[in-house]
Amino acid sequence: LHFAGSPKVMDLGLIYRALVDHQVDVVAGNSTDGLIDALGLVALDDDRHYFPPYDAVPIIQESTLVQFPALRGALAGLGGKLSASDIRRLNYAVDGQHQDAAAVVRAFRQSKGL
Repeated sequence: LHFAGSPKVMDLGLIYRALVDHQVDVVAGNSTDGLIDALGLVALDDDRHYFPPYDAVPIIQESTLVQFPALRGALAGLGGKLSASDIRRLNYAVDGQHQDAAAVVRAFRQSKGL
């Protein structure tokens, strides 16, 4: 790809607004940001695998697993239950609509039978 100008460095909180306001034509953002859907933007497929995959994984202390052994199975059961689109929607509910995070998570878990 060739662009007319050099890349601009921007705060992550400003990039989507700059895109909507036509200050830039394309941005490298987070695929799970709730503003993508809220502002009518589109996350492009990275068919050339330029960006490393963004896979959320649970990270936990070994001592916690020793104390709560059932936690390993519970966390393993989350695999494949949360898509980037789901995360984007949840992030927007909390960040964009200022809904209570715990309530958003509860509703999501209920909808997925978790």
